[in-house]
Amino acid sequence: MLDALSSTLDWLQTRPYLFTALSAALLLGTAWLANWTVKHLLARALHRTLSATPLGRHLPSYEHSVVRRLSNIVPALILSSGVTLIPGLHPAVVTVVENVCRAFVVLTIALAIGGALRQANRLYEQRPDAHLKPIKGYLQVLEFAVYALAAILMVATLVDRSPLILLSGLGAMAAVLMLIFQHTLLSVVASVQISSNDILRVGDWVEMPALNADGDVIDIALHTVKVQNWDKTITCIPTKRFISDPFKNWRGMHESGGRRIKRSLYLDQDSVRFIDAAQIEQLRHFTLLRDYLSGKRAELDEWNRHLLVQGAAPLNQLRLTNLGTFRAYVENYLRHAPYIRQDMTLLVRQLAPTATGLPLELYCFTATTVWADYERIQADIFDHLLAILPEFGLRVFQYPSGADLREWRLPAAERRER
Repeated sequence: MLDALSSTLDWLQTRPYLFTALSAALLLGTAWLANWTVKHLLARALHRTLSATPLGRHLPSYEHSVVRRLSNIVPALILSSGVTLIPGLHPAVVTVVENVCRAFVVLTIALAIGGALRQANRLYEQRPDAHLKPIKGYLQVLEFAVYALAAILMVATLVDRSPLILLSGLGAMAAVLMLIFQHTLLSVVASVQISSNDILRVGDWVEMPALNADGDVIDIALHTVKVQNWDKTITCIPTKRFISDPFKNWRGMHESGGRRIKRSLYLDQDSVRFIDAAQIEQLRHFTLLRDYLSGKRAELDEWNRHLLVQGAAPLNQLRLTNLGTFRAYVENYLRHAPYIRQDMTLLVRQLAPTATGLPLELYCFTATTVWADYERIQADIFDHLLAILPEFGLRVFQYPSGADLREWRLPAAERRER
């Protein structure tokens, strides 16, 4: 058998091109076999071992693992080392193959580091407090730096020059690079400011009217912040806009546990009047007004008694109004409501009269921040107030409707009947 092998080698040496081709094919086959062995045996065994650990359960699938990427280095190293053993190859070909293999190794390592950084971000996001301090922007900056360094090393390897020469040339191109990567640099600065100043978190409800964004933050990356609007559309906002443009973050409302109600009833000013003793007695049936009416009656009686002593005409006496009594009723109604926060600001105030009536504003906070519950509470409050207004002799202001116009056209007798 040794004689047959020796004779075969002697025969191949007489045909150098065939010997070179077979040697190259043998090297390629060896590299492929090594790649298959590492990926299907060693890498898979390592992946199964890691999957049995708590950390390994959160690792990505085998097809996208960092180990699988690193396994591509093995055939590149075999080709780089074995190409020098192939007889008959031109030195330039050997140099090109070696440089390409080394550049491929650099690229593979860079891709593996990038995958590891992305996986680190996924593992970090599984922490309960991850939304408070997102690190995705920082990892993307690091990933960008790794790819930039890998690109320099690959170019230096392919042209067979020192990386320091390329780096010295980059100094002269700094202005051009600043222009090309200005958005990236601005995004990096914005990401650092957002994180360090705690301006934005994943899960925050933000409003940015300039970009029609109104919803929850679902992702904070280096270049963009994704906001899922209430209509389930996604708005991608450049990260730097959260530093340069005004926006509203509702996080403080959620953390306080109360959501503000600031809404007005527009009353017809012609319905405001004094109330007499009979009406006061009728209003005493409201439990919420008993203390108010008793205290107010004593205060007015004392004031009016001084006026009588001074000989002032009865016209100067102070009297209760239906609007003031209704305002006291609304405030006491809110003070006794279990769904209204009593430890936060609670006001019932009049605003300046307008052409659409006299605004009576309610300013208070609900005991919940859930949107649906908040709207229900607010609707219940104003349903009750609108229904009870006639008990105080007050009317809500509104523009005449079609029904009003039709009623005005009826004869006076028919209107009286109605």
